[in-house]
This record gives sequence, structure tokens and C-alpha cells, in this order.
Amino acid sequence: MKEGQAVPDPAQPQQPDLADELLRRMTTDQHARGVRDNGEIAAPDYELMRTVDNDNTAALQRIIDEHGWPGHSLVGEQAANAAWLIAQHADLDFQQRALGLVRDAVTRNDATTQQLALLTDRVLMRQGQPQIYGTQYRDLCDGRGYQLWDVTDPDNLDVRRAEADLGPHADYEVAIRSTYRPHPQELRAERAP
Repeated sequence: MKEGQAVPDPAQPQQPDLADELLRRMTTDQHARGVRDNGEIAAPDYELMRTVDNDNTAALQRIIDEHGWPGHSLVGEQAANAAWLIAQHADLDFQQRALGLVRDAVTRNDATTQQLALLTDRVLMRQGQPQIYGTQYRDLCDGRGYQLWDVTDPDNLDVRRAEADLGPHADYEVAIRSTYRPHPQELRAERAP
């Protein structure tokens, strides 16, 4: 580095335009799912969710093709989280590709172990396999609300969660149950497997 040259700020993303795009896309994703900027929760718009998810997946694919996984160093922590969220809501094929990229990013400290754990569980669930970290729930539309997807080796769940910097599962379950309510009766038939 030359004398007098400013030291780069690691908190500043290398690609601020990409960061802005990812953050806008995350806001659109959450709005379709009923999350409002003021913290209110509205009914999800399932048709809009499909449209937004498809559009966001295509955009994230383009970003990955041009820049690789948009991790912390490229777009900053918030936008990297937005990229992860978009991958969480993508189709299974894209999620599987993103999982490998997030795994590599974690080894470079460019993504979080929490992001890797959640995406790992999401992919396993969508493949019909037991999850590892106990992060995925589903509403079976039977009036019982959200139920934990099957977990591998449940006796050691909290050990694995600690290794991934996730809190105890009991605390996570309380948060899930307080945040997500069973779908209204009129939506159950539409969402039933």
C-alpha cells in the first residue's frame, strides 16, 4: 500500500450496487411473505411469493455467475444475509448449488455457520431426509401448528447447534411457535401435501 493511501474499510462492501440490489430483493421477499417494515405481520401472498422467488433466484444466479457467492467481503453482512435468504426460498436445484457455495464461503469467513446450518437443513428437508440442526418446521395443516421436521440423532441436537453458533433448540422452538401460527382453515387445503 502506498504512503498516504487510505486503508480499505472491511465493513464496506466491494460491490455496493449489488448490496443495494440484494437488500431491495430481500425486502420484496419479506413483503410477499407478510412481513412489513414496521414489524407488522400480514397474510402471505402465495402467488406473489412464487413470482418474487423466481425473479430473485434468477437475479442471484446472475450475481453468482458474475461474482461468485455474494459474501460479506463482496456485499457486506446485511446483503450477504439477503443473498442467503433468497437462496432459502429458491427451488431445490438452486439451493443445492448455493449450499456448496455457502459452505466454501464459511471456510473463508465470508458467510456464517448459522446460514450454512439453516440452508443445510432446508435442503435435507426438501429432499425428504432428516435435518441436522433442527431449524426446519412445517405446518401439516392438521390444526396442530408448526411441527419440527425429523432430526438426525436428536439426543445430540444441541451439541450440533452449538457447533453452528445456534442457540439451544428449546429456545428456538419457543421463538418459532410465537412467530408462526397455523395457517387459516381456508389455506390448509391449498397447502396440504
